[in-house]
Amino acid sequence: MNSTIKEKLAVLPDQPGCYLMKDKNGTVIYVGKSKVLKNRVRSYFTGAHDGKTQRLVREILDFEYIVTTSEIEALILEMNLIKKYDPKYNVLLKDDKTYPYLKVTAERHPRLIVTRNVKKDKGKYFGPYPNVIAARETKKLLDRLYPLRKCNTMPDRVCLYYHMHQCLGPCEYTVSKETNEEIVQNITSFLNGGHTEIKKDLKKRMLEASEELDFERAKELRDQIEHIESVMEQQKMTMNDQVDRDVFGYSYDKGWMCVQVFFVRQGKLIERDVALFPFFDDPEETFISYIGRFYLHQNHPYPKQVLVPVATDVNVLEGALDTKVMIPMRGRKKELVELAMKNAKISLEEKFALIERDEERTIKAVESLGNHLHIETPHRIEAFDNSNIQGADPVSAMVVFIDGKPDKKEYRKYKVRDVEGPDDYETMREVVRRRYKRVLKEDLPLPDLIVVDGGKGQMTAALDVLENELGIDVPLCGLAKDDKHKTSELLYGDPPGPVDFDRQSQEFYLVQRIQDEVHRFAISFHRQLRGKGAIQSELDSIPGVGEKRRRLLLRHFKSVAEIKNASIGDITRLGVPEPVANTILIHLNQNQEEPAEE
Repeated sequence: MNSTIKEKLAVLPDQPGCYLMKDKNGTVIYVGKSKVLKNRVRSYFTGAHDGKTQRLVREILDFEYIVTTSEIEALILEMNLIKKYDPKYNVLLKDDKTYPYLKVTAERHPRLIVTRNVKKDKGKYFGPYPNVIAARETKKLLDRLYPLRKCNTMPDRVCLYYHMHQCLGPCEYTVSKETNEEIVQNITSFLNGGHTEIKKDLKKRMLEASEELDFERAKELRDQIEHIESVMEQQKMTMNDQVDRDVFGYSYDKGWMCVQVFFVRQGKLIERDVALFPFFDDPEETFISYIGRFYLHQNHPYPKQVLVPVATDVNVLEGALDTKVMIPMRGRKKELVELAMKNAKISLEEKFALIERDEERTIKAVESLGNHLHIETPHRIEAFDNSNIQGADPVSAMVVFIDGKPDKKEYRKYKVRDVEGPDDYETMREVVRRRYKRVLKEDLPLPDLIVVDGGKGQMTAALDVLENELGIDVPLCGLAKDDKHKTSELLYGDPPGPVDFDRQSQEFYLVQRIQDEVHRFAISFHRQLRGKGAIQSELDSIPGVGEKRRRLLLRHFKSVAEIKNASIGDITRLGVPEPVANTILIHLNQNQEEPAEE
């Protein structure tokens, strides 16, 4: 614990608020809230912690706090700070998935669509449907029952949906406003729990069609009844009051928490949501924070009731949320909460083995790698590899691993500009120089470890640029391959030498994954450039052939070889002027007769 933290801990207030933990770069890595800031923040730096909390604490070099007047304010502030800073240790609050809704549009001729975006556009929204398949199946059923238009833009004539009796054909026939309003009202009634009455009406109409010997119509009505039963009546867990509820339960152990949410719509349990994550605070406070983010930042609509387990601070949640929060003490509601708690416990137990295995392969492997290299845990690793064929189209690529996992949005590609011929060392110099000049210029985060694909020569070239040109002191290692192009050893130190660790260890497997990934990324980029060059080399150098005309020719003739064998008439029929067509054939056939370069 450094002196800055000690001094701040001594003057912490005993009031509610939020705290922001920062690393060596001043980056916010964790945001939390507490009823009593003094007790909560001090707890991180005293006593024993599990492995995950120890990793967090090791990275904390400073913190700040914001006092609030109540715990409700602290919860809302915590949500906003997490959204602003996106701290890497607040993993439980990073799931921004949204659920689909069924929407009846507010157009002159309305449509029924599936959407994930709820807007104030006078449309009617129904849902959410945690299971997108259920949403689409319900839409298909309603399309069969109610013939609203299906097309995004009105065509000139009726389409197949009209002939299937799933559209009234407003593109060609007059459909009154009253007819559309009646259909929308029927859909609204259906989705608000009225499908039972609709099914009764369909059965009555089916019997009438049978008595009139209209067996084809009777069969259509029977099929519609079966669709209703299959889509709307699969769920047998019901409550008589038909109130929309979200039921929360949670379980925690060994620094991990599982939260389960049961979605009850029109009294039926239709789906559940499961979240599994590590946590660093008091479990009850973490659970409250999760519910707050669930509604405030993931755009989940508020049901009429939210049911939570005993010991949950209902007042805090009701103060932050726009809905009724209850702790049921008896009856079916209590049973649902207990069922959610039971499912959370089972899910947590089932996932522990997979979680521990993932940790072994990622963060623990990263920690072990740091120990072997005698450096701080390399949370951010940047790796480089070069690719060329006899000096042609030389490229380089960089991949980034965060806590042992690839972060593909951070990957970068480089076309080599200043190196002539197949000079791997100078290529490494150029690319490392370009990368870290930009890092310094834009004040981007430096990696904790740099990996170059290659031996002592590539390492020396990269180190010379980092230390002598840019003044950057970051650990750097090299990856050597065997004669089968597989990772054989990790080189590190001055002078570089092989690092002694078990080839069957997770840290060695991590190094292999890094080398394989950067090699794959560099090769794919090189192939992409070569593919472009093969097309451009023969066509784009011809006067009168630009990008649009090149695509037209290749789309019609499929290859340059086919263009060479075409006649002037074949080319001019595509709208290419005759002088340009003549130039194309002369150019391509002249190139064909020239001897290949040695």
